Parts: sequence; structure tokens; C-alpha cells
Amino acid sequence: MTDRKRAALARLMLFTGAILWGSSYFVLKNTLDEVPLFLLLSIRFFFAGLILLAVRAPYLRRLNRRCLGTGALTGLFLALAYIFQTVGLTNTTPGTSAFLTTVYCVLVPFLSFAFTKRRPDGYNIVAAIACLAGIGLISLDTGLRFTFSGEGLTLIGGVFFALQIAAVEKWCADEDVILHTAIQFLTAFAVCFACSLATETPTVNFSGRTLLALVYITVFVTALAFVLMNIGIKYTTANTSSLILSTEAVFGVAFSMLFYRERPSLQEMIGFAVILAAVLLSELKPGKKTPGR
Repeated sequence: MTDRKRAALARLMLFTGAILWGSSYFVLKNTLDEVPLFLLLSIRFFFAGLILLAVRAPYLRRLNRRCLGTGALTGLFLALAYIFQTVGLTNTTPGTSAFLTTVYCVLVPFLSFAFTKRRPDGYNIVAAIACLAGIGLISLDTGLRFTFSGEGLTLIGGVFFALQIAAVEKWCADEDVILHTAIQFLTAFAVCFACSLATETPTVNFSGRTLLALVYITVFVTALAFVLMNIGIKYTTANTSSLILSTEAVFGVAFSMLFYRERPSLQEMIGFAVILAAVLLSELKPGKKTPGR
């Protein structure tokens, strides 16, 4: 496969992952009423990790010390991102949380430079800022207030999401992506399960609908989506990946429109257009060369 085709496939994987994540808001709408949040995260990461280990069972010999170490570190970033985002969400609005979390699309170009020494160009930076502005138009209904317990913790979560994306670009280039992702999940499970034991009352009395939602979240939104993300990052750049992944917010609104008959406002439509323009600016900038490894 040529570098151009590989990069195009990587972008398709990233968009597919963003669609799956966008669908999770619709699927999880009522699930959290039955399942405590840290327990939910523990379930999805634990079983997703086991699924990936089973899929890659013939290649477990590739689990060397480096893969275990880098997978554990990116898993820690992932767990901390979800924890800070979740705790912050209890003290802010869902729209504000979605907006502040996607600060990663601005941070990734600079963190990627720190990890890989590939300097972001002006197009990367302008596209990232435009993308964040578009997400703000979609997510924010009123003026943005700021408290550390809400918006501050959510921003910290966005920083850890950015660290995870940049670290995957750095370390997955020479590793088995599926095994790396499995270790990432199992590490995130350990952290989230410890939080669940410390703060929640365990429950296993799930309805059939909730069990189906858990299966979907585990298999598709976690195992499949993160593998697609990590492979996509491996064969394109973290800068491009963060912009594409941020369209999760767009797909989340689209699913709400489809299943809940919500109608987008003019502000949201402008936000969609700004995000699309940002992605196109990053992808079609003059003199761009197709990345490949």
C-alpha cells in the first residue's frame, strides 16, 4: 500500500472513531442512571482490554517491557483524562465540558513537537484554534464562567487527552498497536476501578437495555474506536488526528438530531461550518505532503 493510500485509510479510521464516540452520548443517555460512572469506565476498559488481548493472542510474545511501559503510561493519561473530565462535569454544564475538553486540538501540535520534534506550522495552529472556536459555537449556550472545581478540572482533563494523543504518535510507531491499546485499557481499568472502590457503591443489578448499552460501549466505542484512533495516529500526524477526532462533538449533535428530533440552531450550523473549514485547512494546505511511516 502506498503512503498516500495508507494516510487516506488512517483518516477514514479516525473519522470512524469520531462517529463511534459521537454515538456514545446517545447510547449512554440513560445508562448512567443505573451504573455508577467509575464502575462504567472500569467495565468498558477491562472487557475491551480482554477482547484485544484475545484478538492478538498469537502475538502475545510481542508484549515486551517497552510495550508494557508505554501502554501503561498512555493508559494512565487516558484514565486521568476521563477522571478529571467526569469530576469537572459535576460542576459545569455538558456543553461547557465538551468545549473545554477539546482544548486538546490546540495543545496537541505543541505537545507533538515536544515528543517528536516535528514543528507545527501556521496552518496547524490556525486550524486548531478555528476548530476549538467551532466547537465552542456548538457547545456553549451562554457566557463561559470559570471555577476550578468545574471548568478548571475539565481543562486538566483536556490536557491529559492531548498528552495521550501525542504519546501514542510517539510510541506506537514501532509497536503492535492492538497490544499497546490493550495495555492502555487495562491500566485505565486499574485506575478507574480504584476510584470506583473508593467513591461508589458497587451494583450489578443492570436491566437488559443497560447490558446492551454496555456491550456496545465496550466493543465498539472503546475497543474498536480506540484501535482505529491509535492506528490512525500511527499513519498520519497527531495534529491532523486531533482535528479529526474533535468532530466527535459534531457527530454527537448529529445523533441527537437523528434520534431525539433536535433541530440545530444557526449558531450550531455556523459551528459545524467552522469545524469543517478547520479540517479542510489542515488537510488541503498549500505544499502539504502526505505523511507516511
